[in-house]
Amino acid sequence: MKFTFYGQSCFLIELNGKKFLFDPFITGNELAKNIDVNGIVADYILVSHGHGDHAGDLVSIAKRTGALVISNFEIITWLQLQGVTNVHPMNFGSYDFDFGTLTLMQAQHSSSFMDGSYAGAAGGFILNAPKGCFYYSGDTSLMLDMQLVPHYAKPDVAILPIGGNFTMNARDAVKASDFIQCDHIIGVHFDTFGYIRIDHEKARKLFEDAGKQLLIPDIGATYDL
Repeated sequence: MKFTFYGQSCFLIELNGKKFLFDPFITGNELAKNIDVNGIVADYILVSHGHGDHAGDLVSIAKRTGALVISNFEIITWLQLQGVTNVHPMNFGSYDFDFGTLTLMQAQHSSSFMDGSYAGAAGGFILNAPKGCFYYSGDTSLMLDMQLVPHYAKPDVAILPIGGNFTMNARDAVKASDFIQCDHIIGVHFDTFGYIRIDHEKARKLFEDAGKQLLIPDIGATYDL
């Protein structure tokens, strides 16, 4: 399993020969200015919620790649109005795709499109495939619902926000890792804006003190998981 970070909460997971792109927001992120958005290839695009810093490049990438877009019903309906046709709507629950079982989980966060209209409930994903399993919480505060994650699957790695203010901070992410029973965490949703700039070393130490691992990825870097 490989993880490539494109900034904010946009990343690509390569698993079992398939490429899964999450929350495509690149061109609006000054920190990701060196990323060639037109060079990104995906088989699937998964969208946690409708905010611009998670869906800013969604329509253009979906149309260019022809990837299957998976998200909540409201986001999929909106995409169809934009001319995106290869889509799969979900609500909270599980579905067996050709790549494995995907579960759309609750997230504690707001969700709207860039014009302020309703974008459905915010969520996160558990992807359980034959050769790997991971959990991406999406934007969320710490919540007790995370204790349900091991009911669905035991993730090898989890991608959690660590920036605070709009989401969990690193301290809350440590507790979230207890809830989901996963000690290998990748941090996202940090540094992009002034509100979410973090002390990287302090965040890492919080995890080290708890006997866990936190990867704070560099934009454009690929990691073997």
